[in-house]
Amino acid sequence: MTERIVIVGAGHAGGVAAMTLREQGYGGAIVIVGEEGCAPYQRPPLSKNFLTGEMSAEQLLLKPEKFYAERAVEARFGVRVEAIERAAMRVRLHDGETLAYSKLLLATGSRPRRLSVPGADLAGVHYLRTLADATAIRADMARGRRAVVIGAGYIGLEAAAAAARAGMRVVVLEAAERILGRVSGRAVAEFFAATHRAQGVEVRCGVRIEALEGSARVAAVVGNEGPVEADLVIVGIGIEPNVELAADAGLVCDNGIVVDEFTRTGDPNIHAAGDCSNHPNALLGARLRLESVQNAIDQARVAASNLAGNARAYAELPWFWSNQYDLRLQIAGLSQGHDETLLRGNPAAAPFSIMYLRAGRVIAVDTVNAPRDHLAFRKLLAAGAPIDARRLVDPAVAVA
Repeated sequence: MTERIVIVGAGHAGGVAAMTLREQGYGGAIVIVGEEGCAPYQRPPLSKNFLTGEMSAEQLLLKPEKFYAERAVEARFGVRVEAIERAAMRVRLHDGETLAYSKLLLATGSRPRRLSVPGADLAGVHYLRTLADATAIRADMARGRRAVVIGAGYIGLEAAAAAARAGMRVVVLEAAERILGRVSGRAVAEFFAATHRAQGVEVRCGVRIEALEGSARVAAVVGNEGPVEADLVIVGIGIEPNVELAADAGLVCDNGIVVDEFTRTGDPNIHAAGDCSNHPNALLGARLRLESVQNAIDQARVAASNLAGNARAYAELPWFWSNQYDLRLQIAGLSQGHDETLLRGNPAAAPFSIMYLRAGRVIAVDTVNAPRDHLAFRKLLAAGAPIDARRLVDPAVAVA
């Protein structure tokens, strides 16, 4: 069989992997297959600049569609892979066609977790994951006045900010006791909650969603505190990794497709990268499944190197960001399990930073409108360098 790498998934990870293979001089055939009918594009702006109308769909593309043909990458967009036939080393498409592979990369990404309450299927109820999702939300924002956002993580709060900027009355409903519960500390959460309220957004925590009401289109969200009127609803309650193809093929899945440090699954001819993969991180000494563009890009590059025969282990420091109004939250490391926090600057106003410590060692840092500090902390954390946190409480002391 002619050497051929098949990439299943045309999101950020799949697109970057295809580009990297050619950049590294891989000369075999490459096929990238994706369910969406367009070339790989950036997802972060969907809840930010695209939703506010400041970016076009064309500006979202990682590369123009002609890029793939120019580099002899066969693009199959708008095509669904139904199964992996490992014994025959091929994938079966939705129309019955098969594609043989010598190596296979699963970059199947993730999907939004769905609401399971009465009325969840009403018109005007949206999830935000794809370009089509964001386009539909933008259209409803243009004709609606009242938006309810369910879930106060990154996606929910970014969507709330966009809706507020569009002049809508916005209510955010969060089940947990505070916003940003999975990703940031309490001080950062309180700062962003106050920011949203100052912009006219109503933020309610501890709300359990019981139903969505309306005849054909959503008109209200009903929670344990009563109904909230809505012309549109945006749901952001987390995502689930797309592991079904891998699991059906007999690959080990446990909160993602299980891979080793070289992005390989239990089948040496099949690799996985991005939101769908569960990988060991030598820097943090733990297995992780990360939902971030940084991970999708960096792991896809490593996967491409390994697929091309250039062995390379993946061990990167996780980092994340969120833009809301004129604020930029940047996170380096993972703060789960911290036993102490130290403040650098004043949380009453940006810029400021929160350092998270465990047993006296800095394990993560949140920064707000402090990009230089973020980059400096990120480099130190990635290098495993000691950080004198108590000295750096003084914002006049440079992070080095």
